[in-house]
Amino acid sequence: MSAAVEAEASSRPVENELAEVVAYHNGDMRAAIGTLLEDVRHLRRQLILAEGAMGGGMTRGWRPSYDRD
Repeated sequence: MSAAVEAEASSRPVENELAEVVAYHNGDMRAAIGTLLEDVRHLRRQLILAEGAMGGGMTRGWRPSYDRD
């Protein structure tokens, strides 16, 4: 499979998810974005809690990244 075909195939699920999120909010893009931002905040808090609870030996010094690389 070529890189262009792979990129197009991998973007289809994201497009479907986007359509589902917008449909859930009856086409209100601002509400959809607001919900997604709330989800991000929640997941970041969960990541902070998990980081505090895990031992350094368990992860061999690995720490989660809070930003996409």
